[in-house]
Amino acid sequence: MGEGVANGVADDPGPGEAAPVPVRPARPRWALGLALAVILALLGGGVPAAVLTGLPQWASDGPSAAWLAPGPDGSSDRFDDAPAGADAPATTARRRLGEQLAAQLDRQAAALLGGDRAGFLAIADRAARADLVRRFDALRALRVTVWQVRPEGLPTPDTGRPGQWRQPVVFRYCLVVPDCTPSPVLVGTRWRAGDGAPRLLALEESRSAQAGVRPWEVSELVAAVGARTVVATTPALRRALPGLLAAAEEAAKVADRYAVVGQPPDRYRVFYAGQGEWRRWYGGGRPRWTAGYAVGVGGGHHEVVLNADALPASGLGELLRHELTHAASLTDRGHPGRQTWWLVEGLAEYAGADGAPVHRYEALEDVRRLVTGGWNGRLDALAPTDTAPADRVGGSYGVAYLAVRHLVDRYGEQQMLEFFRAAVLDRQPVDEAAERVFGDDWPTLHDDCVAYVRSASA
Repeated sequence: MGEGVANGVADDPGPGEAAPVPVRPARPRWALGLALAVILALLGGGVPAAVLTGLPQWASDGPSAAWLAPGPDGSSDRFDDAPAGADAPATTARRRLGEQLAAQLDRQAAALLGGDRAGFLAIADRAARADLVRRFDALRALRVTVWQVRPEGLPTPDTGRPGQWRQPVVFRYCLVVPDCTPSPVLVGTRWRAGDGAPRLLALEESRSAQAGVRPWEVSELVAAVGARTVVATTPALRRALPGLLAAAEEAAKVADRYAVVGQPPDRYRVFYAGQGEWRRWYGGGRPRWTAGYAVGVGGGHHEVVLNADALPASGLGELLRHELTHAASLTDRGHPGRQTWWLVEGLAEYAGADGAPVHRYEALEDVRRLVTGGWNGRLDALAPTDTAPADRVGGSYGVAYLAVRHLVDRYGEQQMLEFFRAAVLDRQPVDEAAERVFGDDWPTLHDDCVAYVRSASA
C-alpha cells in the first residue's frame, strides 16, 4: 500500500482514487497459518483510476481521458488533440501515422475475435510474435468477446530510435459475455514506420498504478467457464480448474444475492495464481497474510485472484463466497474508506458464513482476544495493518462479521443491504444512513452492535 494508508485502509479517496480494502484472515485449522486478504483497487467516477495514474512519461503529456466515450455524433475523433501551436506539417504526418496504426490495431482486433492467430500476428515484427502468441492464446482461453481499440493522442517519436514510434492505446475487453460493459486498460505500444504499413514492435505491460498488470498480459493461461463464473490459471496448475470452477459456481449463487445495485456481475472472473504469478499479477505487493483479493478493472467488473500456495481446500468455498460478494456488492466508485471498512468486510464475511450459526464462526477466539486486548470499541477503527499478526487480522474481520450479523438479526437482510448502499455506495454519513434506513440513532445502534460482539465472543 502507498502513502496515506493507516491501519491497512487508505484515507478517504478523492476523485479518481480508490480505497484498498484488506480481506478476511485465515482460520487456525487452515494450512500455513496464513490469513486471507483482499485489496480492492476500486475505481472512481466510472473511470479506472489505475488507468489514469502512473502513466509513463511518453503518455503523461497526452490528452485527457476523452477516449472513454465517442463524440456526440458517435464518431471517435482519436487524432484531434495535437498540442496547440504544433507545426502543421509535422502534425499532419503524425495524424496520418496514427490513422495507420489504428487501422493495423483494428485488423488485429478482428483477428483476435475471429480466432485467427496468423492474422493477429501479421501486423507485428518477428521479435514481437512470441509475446503476441501468448496474449492471443490467453485471451482466447478466457473467451474474449469484445476487443475494442482506441489510440490515445498522436504517436510520438521513440527518442534515440530513428523510425520508431510510441503510441498509448486503450484496449477495452469483455470475457465470455458479448454485451458486457467493457473493461479498459491502457497499454504502451511501439512501432517501426517506413515503407509500407507500420509494424508493431511491442505491446508493453499496462501502466496501472493500482489495478496493475492483467494475467493475460504476462502469463500463459488455461480456463474453464461455467454459468456464472470463468476460472483461469497457468498450465502448470490446470488440474485445479475443475474443483475451482465447481466451488466458484456454488459461491456465485450466494454472492448474487448481494448485488446491492442493479444486476449481479455477468460473470465472476477468478484467477488462480502460482508463486510467480502471485508476485506479478495486478502489481503484487500484497500483505504476507493475503491468500486472495479482488480488484476493480472498470466497466463494473472485478477480477478475483487466489493464492495457490496459501489456499487450503477446506476453506475454498468460504473464501470464494467472500470475494465474489465484494465483486457483487461494490461498484466502480469503490467505498469511502476506513469509516465503512467494517461494513464492507462484514457483509463479505456474512456471505462467507452462508447462514451458519454464530457459534460455528471460527474466529470467535480471535474476536475475544481483540475486544479484551486493547480495541477501543469503535467499528471504524478495526482495519489491520499489513504486518498485523494473524489473530489481530482474524479479530478485525470477526468483529465486522458480528456487527453486520447483528444488523441482519435486528432489521433483516434487505434493510441491512439498504444501509450498506446508503453508507458505502451512496457515501452518506453513517449516522444519516442509519437514521434514514433503520429509523434509529447511530451512536446507540453502534453501541448495541459492539455489545453484541462482546456477548457473542464471550
